[in-house]
Amino acid sequence: MSLATIAAVALGSAATLVSLQGGPGFGAVRLGAWTSWPQVGDSDIDPYARASLAVDGALPLGAREGAAFIATTDDEGAPLDARCDYHIFGQAPAARFWTLSAYDVDGRLRPNLADRHGLTSSALLRDSDGDFLIEAARDARPGNWLPLGEKSRFILILRAYQARTSAVGGAYEGMSVPSIARGECS
Repeated sequence: MSLATIAAVALGSAATLVSLQGGPGFGAVRLGAWTSWPQVGDSDIDPYARASLAVDGALPLGAREGAAFIATTDDEGAPLDARCDYHIFGQAPAARFWTLSAYDVDGRLRPNLADRHGLTSSALLRDSDGDFLIEAARDARPGNWLPLGEKSRFILILRAYQARTSAVGGAYEGMSVPSIARGECS
């Protein structure tokens, strides 16, 4: 085997590993702190996204089933950390039903004393305009509380079922997603 072949295989392997460490494939759509990959649940998924999903063992929503949005930072770009409280507020994407859950950075639901891992649109308290405020924190809060558990870093996943989106990123223009503001940190 020639040195050029060895170098090519090593470079290709390194590029593949790096691509699998980021989000699932190309075509990410960013809305504030939230990121979605519209083509992940579609039949024309790119090979890197397909590989990323296979490595993670993830089962994405189908293109016509809805959309998933992932936040790893707050609206200011700071990584989400359970040592801080977060105010998640505003409007969610137009969808028949949606869920918001906290996961650890490895994609597992975060253990917490309340044994509650997420909130749903059907059980959320809202104001007269339909806006909501969710308090994400380690300690219990009145109202819409999303427990964060004890580990520091976490991610939020918002799944919008039967959302008014498509696999085309332009369909996300003007879509509402909640804001994520960092509160006090301990």
